[in-house]
Amino acid sequence: MIIVTGGAGFIGSNIVKGLNEQGRTDILIVDNLTNMVKFKNIQGLQALDYMDKNEFFQALEAGRFDNTPIDVIFHEGACSDTMEYNGKYMMDNNFHYTKTLMHFALKRKIQFLYASSASTYGSGTHGFKEHPECEEALNVYAFSKLFFDNYARRYFDKAESQIAGFRYFNVFGPQENHKGKMASMVMQMFNQWKKEGKVKLFEGYGDYGPGEQTRDFIYVKDVVKVLFYFWKHPELKGIFNCGTGRAHQFNDMAHAVLEYFGKGELVYIPFPEVLKGKYQSYTQADTTKLMAAGYDGGFTDFSTAVKEYCAVLDKTGGYYTKDLK
Repeated sequence: MIIVTGGAGFIGSNIVKGLNEQGRTDILIVDNLTNMVKFKNIQGLQALDYMDKNEFFQALEAGRFDNTPIDVIFHEGACSDTMEYNGKYMMDNNFHYTKTLMHFALKRKIQFLYASSASTYGSGTHGFKEHPECEEALNVYAFSKLFFDNYARRYFDKAESQIAGFRYFNVFGPQENHKGKMASMVMQMFNQWKKEGKVKLFEGYGDYGPGEQTRDFIYVKDVVKVLFYFWKHPELKGIFNCGTGRAHQFNDMAHAVLEYFGKGELVYIPFPEVLKGKYQSYTQADTTKLMAAGYDGGFTDFSTAVKEYCAVLDKTGGYYTKDLK
């Protein structure tokens, strides 16, 4: 059996889809469907069972999985709301839960692949390399992720089974509808065009001109490829950046969306006062460690990925269905 926590979420449901494409359906999806919109992410996928995250945690602590054959745990479940200010809730969800699951995996010698975050680099002024000198938490979400990364670092050398964390950069692609305002700019631009026939970006700020702010955007399909590479190489342990290693301007994204539709206008709007001094204008993963681990699956051309995602949004509203592979 394979366990995917957060399996009804954005990256988690894409992992389940990838497993289905490899013929695996013996999957336990663990999630929280309080946000009931997420059921749409898994209704077109095949799985063995579903458990609420609290029920799963209780079952884990009660020993109900102690003798269950488990190949790998993809731990994607977390509170990812960067505006959540309840530190106790965040640490319970993102640190304590993850720590308990990791120790279960270590005890059973089960591969444990977990979601970290590029937010652990804070403002990015110290770079984006998987080294402590580059790390800085600017909110309690980032702190919870970084605190676990530092905890896991104590075990990489002595663990008898795989522990690998992945610092996701700006991921976009199908199955992110439930994220609302936190959804990727591709989805937001797509919806803007549908409503107004134009897309909007911020005017210049600081050293960046209009729409020239950059991010390391990575297509969710490529995230799954990276994770599956590590799954197939259980000897690899540590924390790895999961980005393309190449930054793209928001202008590039906007032009790809407009090219998909074949018409439309790019409009620049005033940079919000509330974001001044708090906005990250540049991210780019240092992929040296990822490449040194042997990953050679490549990354989808950025413009191609944006247009492919726009097609999914156009045809199914952004969800996978049985007739759209």
